[in-house]
Amino acid sequence: MFFAMLCCSATESFLLAQTGAAPKKELVILLHGLGRGKSIMAPMGERLVKAGFDVSIVDYSSIGRSPEEILTDAADQINSFRSDTNQTVHFVGHSLGGLLIRAYLDSVNIRTLGRVVLIGSPSKGTPFVDRFRDAWWLQLVGPAATSLGTDEKSFPRTLRPPYYPIGIIAGISTLINNDDFIPGEDDGIVPVESTKIEGMTDFVLVRVSHSSLPRNDSVIQHTIGFLRAGKFLKEDQEKNSVY
Repeated sequence: MFFAMLCCSATESFLLAQTGAAPKKELVILLHGLGRGKSIMAPMGERLVKAGFDVSIVDYSSIGRSPEEILTDAADQINSFRSDTNQTVHFVGHSLGGLLIRAYLDSVNIRTLGRVVLIGSPSKGTPFVDRFRDAWWLQLVGPAATSLGTDEKSFPRTLRPPYYPIGIIAGISTLINNDDFIPGEDDGIVPVESTKIEGMTDFVLVRVSHSSLPRNDSVIQHTIGFLRAGKFLKEDQEKNSVY
């Protein structure tokens, strides 16, 4: 770790001496999940800034809106953040935010695209929605929520396999006994198997519930590690991380 930091510092010093300017920082665009706001991603954003990245957070309203309406809103914000077309751009999304990233990248070709991290995103949908789709409280949340089931017409099932480096972080929680409608390990909302994507670059499990994932220290460390190196930290690296 010390050697890597030393090399990074030497590279920056060389570029500063040659060009008179510090190297351009890479941009990380963060997207929160369903029913949340940008504040949920703020702790991760602060850590990313300390790790040397520029950070922008997409803030979208999801209640009562369809995935298509939300995507239009999110895409406009993402495009405004990408004013410097020579800057490397990474994406990190929690839950629905991760699916919106995939949908955006299905239709937009970014020449300087870096890496993508999805955190607890139901890429195969979730049986939680199958079970409670007709419940009044899920209907109240709106079409974005009810579109996250496991059927072939669900929003997640419309997304293409990734063509970019992508790391998947999945949570495990045993706080609620939901085995009767979510089989196997899950974070309380999304099954572990549902987070996996064909062609994913790396995958890691953390013992964290769905709603707590974006602010969890291990999740943030793993995210920074993947954005930097294209792979998640091993257990000994995580314990000794300076991120």
